[in-house]
Amino acid sequence: MQKRRSKKITKMRGVRSAGYGRTKGHRAAGQRGGKGMAGSEKHHYIKVMQENPRYFGKWGFKRPQKVIDNIVAINIGDIDEAADRLVEQGMASITGKKYNIDVTRLGIDRILGSGKVTRKLNLVGVKAITPRALEKVTSNGGSVDLPAE
Repeated sequence: MQKRRSKKITKMRGVRSAGYGRTKGHRAAGQRGGKGMAGSEKHHYIKVMQENPRYFGKWGFKRPQKVIDNIVAINIGDIDEAADRLVEQGMASITGKKYNIDVTRLGIDRILGSGKVTRKLNLVGVKAITPRALEKVTSNGGSVDLPAE
């Protein structure tokens, strides 16, 4: 059976410092060696290394912004779903049963092949398209205007 121990403060009643050295001990930040990350490179270094070993130094690689291409990509299924909405907004037109969609006007750089194609899509101004997306559009009776390479 566990033995019940009395609290430290009950033993320290009447003792002015309560076991914390000077009278003002255990009161301010000086007692704990500074506030926050104070002493992280000096007297709290070991504590910082135990809690976050990667705190000091540089990690990883940041690519230059001029190298990064911000390509806007969309799935062919999303274009198919939005076709009627695009016609209502005046961003696309219908001739017969074909939906004529200018992809550059929508700000799309690349078309990906995920999703179902249920309409006949005539895509104009396509910069890049995956083979799967191209197959889905052409097999459903649509066409894609690709740039000459």
